[in-house]
Amino acid sequence: MTPPTTDGNGAQPLPSDVAAWRDRTRIFLRPIAAPSILGLFGFAGATFVVAAFLAGIYGNADTPEFLFPFAAAFGGFAQFTAAMWGYIARDGLATAMHGMWGSFWIAFGVLFLLVSTGTLTLTGEAFNAFGFWFYALAAITAIGAVAALYENVALTLVLATLAIGAALLGVGYNVDATPVAGQGWLAAGGWVLIVSAVAAAYTAGAMMLEGAAHRVVLPLGKYARASNTPGARVTSAIELEQGEVGVRQGQ
Repeated sequence: MTPPTTDGNGAQPLPSDVAAWRDRTRIFLRPIAAPSILGLFGFAGATFVVAAFLAGIYGNADTPEFLFPFAAAFGGFAQFTAAMWGYIARDGLATAMHGMWGSFWIAFGVLFLLVSTGTLTLTGEAFNAFGFWFYALAAITAIGAVAALYENVALTLVLATLAIGAALLGVGYNVDATPVAGQGWLAAGGWVLIVSAVAAAYTAGAMMLEGAAHRVVLPLGKYARASNTPGARVTSAIELEQGEVGVRQGQ
C-alpha cells in the first residue's frame, strides 16, 4: 500500500490523505462491542422492575425479597462489567455511570438480602441513611447528564430522568416517617425512574441495532445530521486523524 504524503516535514498526513486511508484501510487491534448495550439493558431491566414496585404498580411488603437477586445480578454485575469494558473503550462517561449504578445495585442486593434474613431492619433512622444513598447517586448522575449533552439526546434523557428520580426517592426516604411503595415521594420517584428505564432500553436497542445492521436504524439524537438518518453509516473504520489507528474511541 502506498504511504500517504505528508506536510513536507514528515509530520501528520494531510486531510485528503486521511480520507484516502479511511477508504482503503481496515485495522482492528482489539474490537469490542459497545459496552453500553449491556450496561443500559442491565440498568433498564433492574430499574424497571424496582421502579414499578415503588410506583405501586404491583407488589406487597414481601416483594423486595424477590427483587434483590435480579437487581443485584442484572443491574449490578452486568452493569459493572459493562463499566470495565467501557474503560477499555476509553469512554469515561460509560465507565463512571455504569460503574456507579452497577455498584449501587450490588449494594442494593446485599442490603435486601440482609433484610430478608432478618439481620437488618429498615425502619426510622435506617430509612434516613438509605435516603442519602440516593442523594449521592442523584448528584453524580446529574453531572453525567451534563456530560451526556456532548454525546446524544437519548443518553441525556436517560441520565437526567435518573438523577431526578433518585433525588425524589432520597426525599421520600428522608421525609416520610414510614415510606410506603406506591405513595407520596416514592411513587413519584418510581414513575420518573420508569421513564428513565424505558429511555435506557430504547438507547441500548438503538445501539444494538446499529451494531448489527452497520447503519442507523433508530436515531439517538446525535448532533451530526447523518448520525440521525435511518440507513446512514456512521461507524468509522479507523480514527487516523486522532492518532488512534485501528481503535475506535468511545462507543
